[in-house]
Amino acid sequence: MLHSASGLNGCVSAPHLSAALAGRDVLAKGGTAIEAMVAAAATIAVVYPHMNSIGGDGFWIVQEPGKAPVGISACGRAAALATPEFYASHGHHDTIPARGSLAALTVPGTISGWAKALDMVPEDRRLPLGDLLAAAEAYARDGIVVTGNQSDCTRAKLSGLKDVPGFAEIYLPGGEPPEERSILKQPALAETFATLAREGLESAYRGSLAQTHAAFLEAEGSPLRFGDFERFEAEIVEPLSTELSVGTVFNMPPPTQGVSSLMILALFDRLKVALGEGFDHVHGLVEATKQAFILRNQGLGDPDFMERAASEWLRSEDLDALHARIDRKRALPWPHEAKDGDTIWMGAADSEGRVVSFIQSVFWEFGSGLTCPDTGVVFQNRGAGFSLKAGPNQLGPGRRPFHTLNPALAHLKDGRIMAYGTMGGEGQPQTQAAIFSRYAMFGQGLQQAVTAPRWLLGRTWGEVTTSLKLEDRFSPSLVAELEACGHEIEMIAPFSDLAGHAGAVVRHPSGVIEGASDPRADGGAAAF
Repeated sequence: MLHSASGLNGCVSAPHLSAALAGRDVLAKGGTAIEAMVAAAATIAVVYPHMNSIGGDGFWIVQEPGKAPVGISACGRAAALATPEFYASHGHHDTIPARGSLAALTVPGTISGWAKALDMVPEDRRLPLGDLLAAAEAYARDGIVVTGNQSDCTRAKLSGLKDVPGFAEIYLPGGEPPEERSILKQPALAETFATLAREGLESAYRGSLAQTHAAFLEAEGSPLRFGDFERFEAEIVEPLSTELSVGTVFNMPPPTQGVSSLMILALFDRLKVALGEGFDHVHGLVEATKQAFILRNQGLGDPDFMERAASEWLRSEDLDALHARIDRKRALPWPHEAKDGDTIWMGAADSEGRVVSFIQSVFWEFGSGLTCPDTGVVFQNRGAGFSLKAGPNQLGPGRRPFHTLNPALAHLKDGRIMAYGTMGGEGQPQTQAAIFSRYAMFGQGLQQAVTAPRWLLGRTWGEVTTSLKLEDRFSPSLVAELEACGHEIEMIAPFSDLAGHAGAVVRHPSGVIEGASDPRADGGAAAF
């Protein structure tokens, strides 16, 4: 499998090779990186269904030549009926269910994000929508070869999903999790892509697809209604940014945790670590992560309800104060509330200078599990991240839930433009920091920076532990140093899913475009 690639005409990196190839094929037809990303996003919703769906949300950072980066927030808002009182009346007083119809309470935003991104492509040179969705439709109609990742994930999460309406019909052929290398066909989803190509992306919000979904959701007990779809539109937003010694890094504003990713790098940059891969590198990033997460857990949510704007968290004086709290020799004790997540990141660049960083997600594996049999769409459970208690993340009509999603983009001082990101919920800012610091600060090759052993403070999947998890490829001496300074160490598999499925695309000033993809996933980078 080709995890890295380079070329002059374009490159796409994705955690499933079919998505990367779908995007590359659009570039080869003369499409832009934006159009390539729509093709890759549609395709990966078919070939990697446990990780994402067109029933989820999406976020973009788009760099066009000679312009400032632009963000697209395709973050679905809560239904008009979604209130703490609604959930109390349905027997849930403390938390929102993570699976089933009551977990499907926010509008799926990602398709609206595709539409906003395509609006940035001049109409007279835009490829037909059917061309962008053709690969996704074909894979859904003709079948996909089930990956080991999908098979294992379905089996591991079966108990919470098998009885959710529609799930077994689509994702449990023969009533059992599909085996690796078996064929999974999704004919209803194929027809959904055909409908989108025929009616336009608006069909998902104001057309026949929205009507079908609204009727299904209401019948199953979800608070979502047609009016919620009809009112929704993705938003153009200004990315947050911070200046580092090596360049400027951009990320998404709230309700994503993009500000946390920026804070970690800004705090680590202040430590002025000279060499990568040693104690100072790993300990420094972990301690920077703790400072960023403390602030994130206290105050991050829907920006309309935050007490303090996230941009203020990036002020020099505030970052200097947090930096002063980092002990370069001792670990800060670390109990905290971990957050789940399940996502894909993809990047693309074209020969004209566009660079795209993109994330699409359904939150947990297979989201809510609620799957419309008429369309083959599984709906996200991002709304399960709301709180039923007062605060910046309290559930309410039209509110946006906290998102772990945060695609990143960087302008390096030597002219390189880097798009990078990962899945992995709580681990996203940590993996971003590992990859960026290795590549941009310590001069490692792009694929080397993605492949190198990683760590995770807290969790993404699995048991609720707050330990510092290290892939079992770090040197024993470094592990011993970290333990000696107070880190609670837990060793995990050498190429563990817990460490994320990351990727990166870099456009060099020479015009060379290179991409890297994570060997922990089933993906690759495709260039030409």
